[in-house]
Amino acid sequence: MASKPGPSGAAAAATPQIQLIPASVEGALDAAEEAVDLLLESGRAPGDVLVITTGEQHPWAAHELSFGETSYWAQHDAGDDVFYTDATVAARAASRPVVVVAVNGGSEAAAASALSLAHSRAGALLIVCGDPQRINSVLGAGV
Repeated sequence: MASKPGPSGAAAAATPQIQLIPASVEGALDAAEEAVDLLLESGRAPGDVLVITTGEQHPWAAHELSFGETSYWAQHDAGDDVFYTDATVAARAASRPVVVVAVNGGSEAAAASALSLAHSRAGALLIVCGDPQRINSVLGAGV
């Protein structure tokens, strides 16, 4: 197969590393929280991290949305803190270096959509927390 001329490594750089953290549906949100804590403790900037849930919203998102969508999305646009969103509106979220997905319920279609979106939004690292069998079946043979 002949390679096309162009910047070397551009395609490889666009593919995030994928890390799977096995967790039950009930434990996926806690696993995502632990992943975020580890990222921040290791020096990752809070604004580098986007967290997407497939089932119940993260408590932070639910709290912030209680002040209205304008305020909620203004925090996203500021980009200076970890941002939590739900799979149903995650398409509105911008790319970030790290995307964490908590597969904490929802339909197979919602999980598939969230994982596909997360893969496209993650710059360097995609962390998926949930049941490995369910995630692998949703992803097919992998992303």
